[in-house]
Amino acid sequence: MQSLAAELDRLRRLHRLRSLRLPSGVDFTSNDYLGLARHPALREAVIVALDDDAVVGAGGSRLLRGHHLAHAELEEFAASFFGAERALYFGGGFLANFALFTTLAERHDAVVFDERIHASVKEGIHASPAERYRARHNNLESFTGELKRARENGARRIFMAVESVYSMDGDLAPLRGLSDLANRFEAVLVVDEAHATGIFGKSGRGLGEGLQNGRWITLHTCGKALGVSGALICASVETIAYLINKARPFIYSTAPPPFLARVVKRALQLIDEEPWRRERVLKLAHLAHRELNPEATFAGSQIVPVIIGDDEAAIAVAEAVQQAGFDVRAIRPPTVPEGTSRLRVAINALHGEDEIRALAAAIGAARKR
Repeated sequence: MQSLAAELDRLRRLHRLRSLRLPSGVDFTSNDYLGLARHPALREAVIVALDDDAVVGAGGSRLLRGHHLAHAELEEFAASFFGAERALYFGGGFLANFALFTTLAERHDAVVFDERIHASVKEGIHASPAERYRARHNNLESFTGELKRARENGARRIFMAVESVYSMDGDLAPLRGLSDLANRFEAVLVVDEAHATGIFGKSGRGLGEGLQNGRWITLHTCGKALGVSGALICASVETIAYLINKARPFIYSTAPPPFLARVVKRALQLIDEEPWRRERVLKLAHLAHRELNPEATFAGSQIVPVIIGDDEAAIAVAEAVQQAGFDVRAIRPPTVPEGTSRLRVAINALHGEDEIRALAAAIGAARKR
């Protein structure tokens, strides 16, 4: 126990000790980008689902008695919605990513991944026996070099792991170029659409909408813009069947509550029914960028990082902004690189322009203290 106390003390001295904090103030932190988490249609979907079968918990893993009609209906709908052969519903994005890479990437395979890929992918890669190759962030030349190295080292299969929208920088992956590389090197491109689902693409299917082909596997989380919980892996019939049979995080996890599957399906329908939400959030994102980062190039998404640099300074600015009535949190290493502690400002469709301008003023005042 002494070692735990010592480590906590070390984190405290580094200004990296984290704690749980309840929401307070105007939400500029959550990933509820479309403002669906409180949508009356989703609340109604919960009520209807519970009234229909009165089942709160799944009761077991999907391969036992935990597979319910609601799961099957969601997966069929999601496959059609995202233009995939099949979909598989998981309890969360971390679990889904971990399942993907610990199951599909085997010995004698290779994974080429973006250096800023989400921790869930990194954990899956590290737990896999496949060889690992780190590519520089969004750098096609670096990806090309690492793919060549993997082939020269005799990789049987190659997986490329990227996010479409990166959660801490808000920048967009060059998916067309990455897809071309996957075809050239006969690799499987795994795209985590967590922060793009419901917002990007011609009809909100993600940044990869219209680009997907047989070499793609996509992951769409359901707890961000969709406002619910869980994650959907979209892939070929064979890939989904393999995951059902071999993915230990899927096989040995209790299934998500069936009523949640019903609500996720309803959230997907809202993407088509209320396109104004994704149009508005991106319009507001442009405004937020102009107000918060006028000297920087617009990264292109609803995630607007305000780089502070020093850990202690980032915490101080965040606390001052919170006292001004805005829920903004400081993000520190190891979530972001050393020396880039920041405020991660997340824009949602329900923000007002005046709220964004007031936030910018509060951050500006806090940074001058």
